[in-house]
Amino acid sequence: MAATLRACNRGARAASEIAFRTGKVRRNELQSEVYYRLKGEFDLGAQAAVRTVKKVCDAYATLAGLEKSGHLAGKALDKAKSRPIAFRDDAAQPFDDRMLTWNLDRRTVSIWTAAGRLKGIPFVCSPEAMKLLAMRKGESDLVLRDGEFYLVATIDLPEPPVAEPAGWIGVDLGIVNIATTSDGTVLSGRRLERYRKRMRHNVAKLQAKHTKSAKRRLKALRRREGRFATDTNHVISKTIVTTAERTSRGIALEDLKGIRQRVTAKKDQRYRLHSWAFARLGDFVEYKARRAGVAVVHVDPRNTSRQCSQCWHTHRSNRVSQSWFACRSCGSVMHADLNGSRNIAHRADAVWQRGKVNCPSTA
Repeated sequence: MAATLRACNRGARAASEIAFRTGKVRRNELQSEVYYRLKGEFDLGAQAAVRTVKKVCDAYATLAGLEKSGHLAGKALDKAKSRPIAFRDDAAQPFDDRMLTWNLDRRTVSIWTAAGRLKGIPFVCSPEAMKLLAMRKGESDLVLRDGEFYLVATIDLPEPPVAEPAGWIGVDLGIVNIATTSDGTVLSGRRLERYRKRMRHNVAKLQAKHTKSAKRRLKALRRREGRFATDTNHVISKTIVTTAERTSRGIALEDLKGIRQRVTAKKDQRYRLHSWAFARLGDFVEYKARRAGVAVVHVDPRNTSRQCSQCWHTHRSNRVSQSWFACRSCGSVMHADLNGSRNIAHRADAVWQRGKVNCPSTA
């Protein structure tokens, strides 16, 4: 299977060079150029060649999408477009149902490889994942990570209808407190911040050594930190969605697209801002909410930290400090994140009603 990944990715690099040189990044155009070369020179089967071409085309489509959305711009965009997209020898490879067959009763798979088809390969997964595999649909990706092979399967889950919310839970996202709800629940990021501080200290010591073993250790530490942050976001998002489902309310989030470009941070705060996965937590909340039939809306975040949630007076001096809010008009004093989350909840109903008018079928 490792040799299969190498063969597919060498073929992908060759196809990528041709796509870059000729500008043929559409699937039918590129396939007519490289199909027989992939089969002959790289010894790929018919379906493997087709999947490899699609992988290359998807990579160029992703690059075009990043450019169009503005997520990739300036020198980074120029660098990305100045050379063909590269694929590592161990990069993931998509397998369709002709190349990969699942036998859920026996917990085995049959998979095409460059050396022939391998049958009866056992796989392991959690009981929850096993139930979900019954709803598997489409391609599965073969991934090699730290010497172990993984199959990443796409699951098609039916979504329950979204119920009309009986109110809203506003969620203010931050760095010190990762999430604060309008109910007053504070989900602190101190544990994650302490962990990251310790990891930065360990990384600095390893980087100073410049040895191969230190580089391997650095790679493992980066992945460990990523897993820790992902688990933290899963726990927080599950808490928010469970509360909303239990109380028959919807969830209101801030629209934080482009937050890193809009916010100016001091030098000692930039690492904290850029290392925190704003979008990841929002995505987790959304997909868990969809599975639970809970409504989710995104509101305009402007002045949510400066506006009083009691009298609506808005002024920059209302925000006394990072932690506290004191209204200059009515005198209300509360935690700044709690005030922001309540403003988000207040704006949610207008966004929800406007969405029902524009898209009545989704109401």
